[in-house]
Amino acid sequence: MRSPKRENIVFATERYAYLQDEICLRDNFEAGEVTRKTFPDGERYLRVATECAGCDVILLGGTVNARDTLEIYDLACALVHHGIHTLTIAIPWFGYQTMERAVKPGEVVIAKTRARLLSSIPIAGSGNRVVMVDLHAEGIPHYFSGSIRPVHLYAKPLVLSMIKDLGGEDFVLGATDAGRAKWVESLANDLGVDAAFILKRRIDGSHTEVTALAADVQGRNVVIYDDMIRTGGSLVSAANSFDDR
Repeated sequence: MRSPKRENIVFATERYAYLQDEICLRDNFEAGEVTRKTFPDGERYLRVATECAGCDVILLGGTVNARDTLEIYDLACALVHHGIHTLTIAIPWFGYQTMERAVKPGEVVIAKTRARLLSSIPIAGSGNRVVMVDLHAEGIPHYFSGSIRPVHLYAKPLVLSMIKDLGGEDFVLGATDAGRAKWVESLANDLGVDAAFILKRRIDGSHTEVTALAADVQGRNVVIYDDMIRTGGSLVSAANSFDDR
């Protein structure tokens, strides 16, 4: 006897509720409900309010900060406890990517410790997986361990379409630093446009300084690509440097 088709339910952390709505409207998935309260001392109350036993569940969230990361962990543990069939944790933005390796003795590789935390989530009936998109450091999936299966997706087709919409017919694709030069060059080659590169040095956590620029952008439109933005300082510096040329 063939078992009935299992239902897909999409849950989300509080910050990613907007994306949950978009996905459910587009793909006709059921939106899972989470009840949230915050006590006067800051302690948080969470309750999975949608019956999901035996279902394939997607949990949307980003490791934007410690609070958001722990909400993913707490909800995932609760969902598995409810007896779900499979758990897919979709993380459009995996934070802490700057700390993907230790440079100085004693440095904490937070990307690795966060991956280990998510790896410790109990396993759903037919398995857990974590889906990440366009990681800044390609080694991060290898930090996950145990039975969870990491999946690294590339959003290149979407990125190419957006860049083309912004740039029009004739433009230059610029990179904010040399670290992503190969990726920007690959995008430029696919688009059939020229690439422009900036060399910079980091002064501190919030400030960078442009040291060199390899570009021919005079009289041309420039689309600047940066895969990780904190304050926008690198983008502003790059824009000013291209404008000066």
